[in-house]
Amino acid sequence: MITKRIIPCLDIRNGRVVKGVNFEGIQDVEDPVVLAKYYNDSGADELVFYDITASFEGRGLFSDVLKDVASNIFIPLTVGGNINSLDDFDRVLNSGADKVSVNTGAIKNPAIIGAAAKKYGDQCVVLSMDVKRVDGKFMIFAKGGRENTGLDAIEWAKRCTADGAGELVVNSINTDGVKNGFDLEMLDAICRVVSVPVIASGGAGCMEDFKVLFDSVPGVDAGLAASIFHFGEVEIRDLKKYLISEDIEMRL
Repeated sequence: MITKRIIPCLDIRNGRVVKGVNFEGIQDVEDPVVLAKYYNDSGADELVFYDITASFEGRGLFSDVLKDVASNIFIPLTVGGNINSLDDFDRVLNSGADKVSVNTGAIKNPAIIGAAAKKYGDQCVVLSMDVKRVDGKFMIFAKGGRENTGLDAIEWAKRCTADGAGELVVNSINTDGVKNGFDLEMLDAICRVVSVPVIASGGAGCMEDFKVLFDSVPGVDAGLAASIFHFGEVEIRDLKKYLISEDIEMRL
């Protein structure tokens, strides 16, 4: 049985961790270094760090905050935010990231996936997908969920993994922050067409949501969440013990 992963997500704006609902109503949460250290010590398998307004504001990612976070944790760190070039990959990896997440940058220039995979290896290249239902189809959105790209999410996942993306973070805008469970239908549709690890994001509200996720969509490798961890509603170590009791393989 393959071990599943639990991954907290730090959404960073102006150097602070923030959280919203359906990508709106953003509120301040905590200092990212304090929160990263807490998750490192609490049994998180990995950590994801997104500078959520870098693309929209057209600026570089907060390298100083990233370096502080990376130097205080010992678990794998995936970082994203306005990644548009191999220079951006270099800067993020040199700041302490283990993997680089690309979203809007790949939509603007799909060739960056293959170029980065060739230079750094597939395992370093993570495709982040913000997906929303539009007229019954799963569509890719850009710029923090503000812009419909017209790209079909299933075809986009197939294309980018074929080009060299070694992992997908699939975030449902419809369920983001709502806490009514993951978008199982969307996740299953994407898992069926790719052979790389898939991280499910958007919708976790309780421990049972992770059990339902892993039981219902076996192709999902990890569950990612933010607010339920940030606000202490679910402790990661307790979550893992619960999932182990439900016959889901976890690393304690």
